[in-house]
Amino acid sequence: MSEMNEYTPDLFELVDDEGNKRNFELIDAAEIDGEEYFALVPSAEDENFLDEDNDIVFLKTIEEDGEEILASIDDDDEFERVSKFFLERIADMLADDDFDDDVED
Repeated sequence: MSEMNEYTPDLFELVDDEGNKRNFELIDAAEIDGEEYFALVPSAEDENFLDEDNDIVFLKTIEEDGEEILASIDDDDEFERVSKFFLERIADMLADDDFDDDVED
């Protein structure tokens, strides 16, 4: 069978402030102003996928107890800058994709 349809997403299990675990899929990552940021969407494999708002989540890496972890972006200006960067980049990627119907056999 063709390997063309094989896709393994980068999945992250995140825990919110209430201790709830959810699975997210990485859609983009970038270094912005010396910090590493991630854009994630809820994974379709997550059991709550259909019950929740499935917005893009923007997180950054921070160091906690000597370990890098993903954390929310609490500063409003930083969040605006990062979300604008990723949304423009995602829009550009979608615009550049010709979405043609040509399929290789």
